[in-house]
Amino acid sequence: MIRKYAAELIGTALLVYFGVGVATLSFGFHVAGSSFSAGVVATALAFGLTLLALVYAIGPISGCHVNPAVTIGALFAGRIGPLDAIGYWIAQFVGGVVGALVLWATFSASPLYSRTSTGLGTDGWGAASHIHISASGAFLAEIVLTAFFVLMILRVTAKGANAATAGVAIGLTLTVVHLIGIPITGTSVNPARSLGPALIVGGTALRQVWLFIVAPLVGGILAAAVERVLAASKQTAEAPKPA
Repeated sequence: MIRKYAAELIGTALLVYFGVGVATLSFGFHVAGSSFSAGVVATALAFGLTLLALVYAIGPISGCHVNPAVTIGALFAGRIGPLDAIGYWIAQFVGGVVGALVLWATFSASPLYSRTSTGLGTDGWGAASHIHISASGAFLAEIVLTAFFVLMILRVTAKGANAATAGVAIGLTLTVVHLIGIPITGTSVNPARSLGPALIVGGTALRQVWLFIVAPLVGGILAAAVERVLAASKQTAEAPKPA
């Protein structure tokens, strides 16, 4: 289990470093210029491609959850036990903080960086949202986006699924989720990804981070419920009919 926890910690840290790093470069340093769309695409690809690589790198070790919402989905879907889930959550949240700290240290070496004005790719609603969405709208969006993301993971890793292509499907799903989610909330769908940067930036990001912890967890549970229904329907359809 130590290898699994270490893999989850390192994987989450890398996801935060590269994904949040590109988000900060795009929307904090404005390396894409004035094009908001270019920043959205770059950030979405950074998260999706990083996760795609991680699935193949650490998937055989821990399953590559690197996300407390994925772990709670796996827990409620019967894929992982409660004690293992707790260990995964601790590793993921620590990894999220470590990744954010290393990223902050990297950017702090630039004279152009300011923790308050450049930020660190945090999520938010209201004035912190590109479309100024309300808290209720942000909560709903994060539930829907996370449920879709976690359900796709549970489906492509189910028994009988093609393991060879699972990483591609998971990475592309996260990319799509970010394409729609970034203008709405900045896209969390991952409590560990949100908590680390919020702890460093503080202020509004830290006050609002509770939503990006609770809503993704609710979305993960919803995905597990749908997965159980789909799995039961498949078993019923495949059950032999009486002669």
